[in-house]
Amino acid sequence: MSLTTAEARTAPPAAPRLTTTVAKEYVHRDSVAEVFLTGCDTQDGANFSLTGQWPRAHTMFRSLDGASHDPLQVAETFRQAGIYVSHVELGVPLGHKFVMSSITYTTDTTSLRIASGPTDFDLDTRCTEVVRRRGVASRMAFEFALRRSGLPMANGTGQISVIPPAVYNRLRQTRAAQPPAVAETYPDRTLLPPSMVGRTFLTDVVLSAVGAPGTGRHPRWLLTPDLNHPILFDHKGDHVPGMVLLEAARQAACAVMAPRSFVPAAAANHFHQYAELDRPCWIEVTRVEREAHNMVTLEVTGRQDGKDVFTSVLTGPVG
Repeated sequence: MSLTTAEARTAPPAAPRLTTTVAKEYVHRDSVAEVFLTGCDTQDGANFSLTGQWPRAHTMFRSLDGASHDPLQVAETFRQAGIYVSHVELGVPLGHKFVMSSITYTTDTTSLRIASGPTDFDLDTRCTEVVRRRGVASRMAFEFALRRSGLPMANGTGQISVIPPAVYNRLRQTRAAQPPAVAETYPDRTLLPPSMVGRTFLTDVVLSAVGAPGTGRHPRWLLTPDLNHPILFDHKGDHVPGMVLLEAARQAACAVMAPRSFVPAAAANHFHQYAELDRPCWIEVTRVEREAHNMVTLEVTGRQDGKDVFTSVLTGPVG
């Protein structure tokens, strides 16, 4: 049966496709405002097409002049994509704990410029490895390709492990009840100036000078983030989140290059163990290599109780 001409003229228009963010629980965020993904289509069980949007005026993920998105926003977007796909497409139940083993990204910084509207993006996500234990995905590896208006913006990789709640609670039961003690242990700490670490506000600074800075073989600072920071500590946990460690690495790199500016256009980050909230974690710049075209590569290591917690190798332009 077909509509008559009169009926066609009076038929209501098709409802527009409405855009919403994905459920915040699927990307492990408490604040809806910090969810960057808006949808996902499965291609073949291993390849997924995600969509998302970045705000123009994010309070933290933007350059000092407000003209560009922060490259670390790419890393956070990749983190959300890996967790979302693991839950929604690979069947990992909510409540399971995720441990990030590594995350890398390479950006085209010119494509990070903020335009006259929010930045809509497409994110091709490929699951390159899935290890299952008792029928549940326990380890996954991903490749990411981020596009804006059809043009490449960034790419990267990620590896995460999944731990069932009962196992995690058994492993971490002695840590959950211990309050953070770093502030009490180092009452003489002084947060680095925001301008020195590529930040605008003191509340975003995560590094402190303790005693005489740079007295060792390499410059180092104490990790002292605000545990009530609305973005870095969006949800409560029993250890320092991986994104806080990425921010610490960036700030350490900026501090070494100061007063010149540094943009972490690319980074390879590897996590070796949990960074505990109640133990001093030292952020140390262990290598600086100057390259052509005003580029520099820096290696930053986080150490706690004499052991490496994470290693970041950052590359980017110096202003």
